[in-house]
Amino acid sequence: MGRQWLQKNREINAAKRGKLFTKLVREISVAAKSGTPDPTMNGRLAVAVENARKQSVPNDTIARAIKKGSGTTGEAVELALVTFEGFAPHKVPVIVECLTDNRNRTAPDMRGLFRDGQLGSKVMFLFDHVGIIEATREGEGFDIEGAAIEAGAQNVEPLEKVPEDHTGARFFTDRSDLDAVTGTLRGAGWSVTTSEMGYVPKDYVELAPEHRKEVEDFLEAIDDHDDVHRIYTALK
Repeated sequence: MGRQWLQKNREINAAKRGKLFTKLVREISVAAKSGTPDPTMNGRLAVAVENARKQSVPNDTIARAIKKGSGTTGEAVELALVTFEGFAPHKVPVIVECLTDNRNRTAPDMRGLFRDGQLGSKVMFLFDHVGIIEATREGEGFDIEGAAIEAGAQNVEPLEKVPEDHTGARFFTDRSDLDAVTGTLRGAGWSVTTSEMGYVPKDYVELAPEHRKEVEDFLEAIDDHDDVHRIYTALK
């Protein structure tokens, strides 16, 4: 899916935890706004709530975010999804999705973060826009291809990093099937950690180790921005 470069940096240090909380709460509000505020009927919201709880976000904070997103508090969620395209160093295609309440702040910040790359180049045609689900379940060596077929996913690949004695998979679906496949996997015993629309590169860029490190540092600086919601890249 182009986000595998993040797998090795899943451990969150204390300095970044506050920003992580902000992003998790923002995702809950947006998920609640995009569908029903009931997690049992809104797959994206269910995953957002589960991820927030795993990071110890308080339940009352989660409840407020759902109410804000659904409009029951009288506060409007004024977050816009803004997408930026371009190249990281060494011509690696990148798509950056931001959730922002101020485009006039976010756009200049992205220009600054892309100073070692190339912002504005059209790269979206190098990706497929699909549903992406990441999930794990207890037991090693589980048949992920069979699980994908039963759930209605179009494709599947193993996750790069999973808990010991677990099987992890990344399922790819048609965009219209995302919620249905997410619900089927959850019902079959999978713990879903990601359920989203995203971009999968049609081809990956291979780099020498020193160049790869340069691109990873570039992407991590972008990912650290408060408004950045998702990053998709052709770096495996």
